[in-house]
Amino acid sequence: MTDEIRHTSGRVFFVGAGPGDPKLITLRGVECLRRADVVIYDYLVNSQILSHARPGAQLVCLGNHGGWRTWTQSQVNQRMVELAQQGKVVVRLKGGDPAVFARMAEETESLARHGIPFEVVPGITAALAAASYAGIPITHRDFASAVALITGHEEPSKSDPSLDYEVLARFPGTLVFYMGVTSAEAWTGALIQAGKPPDTPAAIVRRCSFPDQVCIRCRLDEVAARLASPAKMAPPAIVVVGSVAGLTEPLSWFEKRPLFGQSVMVARPGEQAGTVADRLSELGAEVIAQPAIRISDPPDWRPVDDAIERLESYDWLVFSSVNGVRYLLDRLLASRADLRRLGGVRLAAIGPGTAEALATFHLRADVVPDEYRAESLAAALAADARDKRFLLARASRGREVLAEQLRGAGAIVDQVVVYSSTDVASADEGIKQRLAAGGIDWVTVTSSAIARSLVAMFGEELRKARLASISPVTSATLRELGCEPDVEAQTYTMAGVVEAILQTTTRNSQKRWI
Repeated sequence: MTDEIRHTSGRVFFVGAGPGDPKLITLRGVECLRRADVVIYDYLVNSQILSHARPGAQLVCLGNHGGWRTWTQSQVNQRMVELAQQGKVVVRLKGGDPAVFARMAEETESLARHGIPFEVVPGITAALAAASYAGIPITHRDFASAVALITGHEEPSKSDPSLDYEVLARFPGTLVFYMGVTSAEAWTGALIQAGKPPDTPAAIVRRCSFPDQVCIRCRLDEVAARLASPAKMAPPAIVVVGSVAGLTEPLSWFEKRPLFGQSVMVARPGEQAGTVADRLSELGAEVIAQPAIRISDPPDWRPVDDAIERLESYDWLVFSSVNGVRYLLDRLLASRADLRRLGGVRLAAIGPGTAEALATFHLRADVVPDEYRAESLAAALAADARDKRFLLARASRGREVLAEQLRGAGAIVDQVVVYSSTDVASADEGIKQRLAAGGIDWVTVTSSAIARSLVAMFGEELRKARLASISPVTSATLRELGCEPDVEAQTYTMAGVVEAILQTTTRNSQKRWI
């Protein structure tokens, strides 16, 4: 949608963000975020979902539980009206589903009074998410053919409470209480007084679908105590009451994943972190993104353009990174040339990841060494290197091993910087504090440049996490910097780093049970 269309008239989209996992938002919800001029979101919304907002969109948080003062409902209503009347596209982003205990009615009524168009995009509400993520089937053919969603915190100004606990005590199915953490003693007591057996199975599910999800199974008469001890449990949490919460064979899969409870800081550049972050998340880890280096355009494109003009004069084009592939070939295509310029040139890639990057341009690497390091690539090329012309597409910094060994084998070698690699100056303050407190289990170290940048950012505090190195070269750099790697990948790829973390964590977990 063009800016002209987007700004012709204001409208509001009420979007359900789901229970927490950023991937549980709907496609329609993502579409709305990409259109929005302003996103007004609740504090319970996972901030990762905001990455779907278009660049330049205004992001407005409505407050923080127990922190700064939240907006009043009238302020929220007024602000949405004002923005829409200015022609803005507004997304009102709500945790869970907008229509389930999210005060949507008050907000849509305000818009309707002012003639402002709106759309409601449903989301996955916590009761449904608990069925999938905590192994609690809220409906069951033998135990529960009905579900009641109940607020544990009614509006204080109501003249007559609407909850009839005698009816709820006799309800023939599952009861799910929202917003009932602080009022647990009152509503559990009312249920029991109304006739609900004290030993009715219950389950408290906090931060459903987040990497630190907690599920506590207990009895109805134990809920209030469990929420208060050993430390007061903070929202968001729901409580499931009914036979399904006490099934003897829990269906939980979420907390059984091998890296559940582990936090992993991924230090790769933001544009490269996605695949490994996805894999770690699938294995149950909490992924913390803290890039250590920044990848950008080379300081001067002219040498790259000159090399592109002379591509036909080379026998080999050698890539030692995914970034090298992307920056050089994107520049080639942007110059109105095409891949036919490479028709007589053989291609070499340092590893399978770099070869896969070539494949996205429909190019096949002629050489990929068995060991994914510069020495191995040089050895694979050296046998037929004499008097051959090589072009190495490289970063603004890095080792000279490849060029030196090829020259030693009699090759004619040119190098061209196709992208810049610079250190990130400072870490996110929250991540820095968490690392210092020992709250991060693993840090992935996937190059010597990243190792040096991490030590510069975190210093001695880096040793408070376990370090997962991608290769012997990176491990040697860490040792030079005074940091001993805890694990080293057997295959020098990000998949190898993940596998090393997985094997170590699984092995330690098994030891705990011996």
